[in-house]
Amino acid sequence: MATKSLAHGMGTFYKDCEHAPSRWSKCPHEYKIRYRSAAGKPTEEAGFFTQEKAIARLTTVYQEKKAAPRNQSKAERIQKYGAMQFREYTAEWKAGQRDLAESSLRTLESLLEHHILPTLGSRRMSTFDHKVVDGFIRTMERTAPASPPSPTPSTRSSRSSWTPTASASTPRTPSWASSPRSTTRNARSSPPPPSSATYAPPATTVSSSSPTS
Repeated sequence: MATKSLAHGMGTFYKDCEHAPSRWSKCPHEYKIRYRSAAGKPTEEAGFFTQEKAIARLTTVYQEKKAAPRNQSKAERIQKYGAMQFREYTAEWKAGQRDLAESSLRTLESLLEHHILPTLGSRRMSTFDHKVVDGFIRTMERTAPASPPSPTPSTRSSRSSWTPTASASTPRTPSWASSPRSTTRNARSSPPPPSSATYAPPATTVSSSSPTS
């Protein structure tokens, strides 16, 4: 079934047959139209034997919706949905969301089941206003779980290695002193330190006899 759309908000016209749209003018089947009423309800009509009559009907409906005051549309919505519970309304709305992906639908159902419907499910649609919505949001903010604190060095896993940096006041041990082998080798190759006693060289003996004249 192929459809043809007009201007935004006017609706569409189509035929329930196997013929391509290019052959509709010669097709004996009737035209059908689809549009939304002033209350937003999907509506279908049939029995149009020419394309011009189908378009004329859609044009008339579109002009009537534009001329109708907004209060009338609101009154029609209240008359239809006002006595309905929010749980029933969401079930009807969700049934019309055919373009939602499976993952998005699961997320939506989880939010409705665990957060929204337990509080608002039994409320009548005519009782909703901005105060009800604001109160629901504040309640959700108060009951939301607090975020966990950021990890500190004392709460980190014991598997992580943490090496403290050397303080400026901590003396560093020379590399040669940390190895016993290097200490022994240095002791053998280095000369012994000088004694603390003063070393005096031997005195030179000078003869007191003078040469023979």
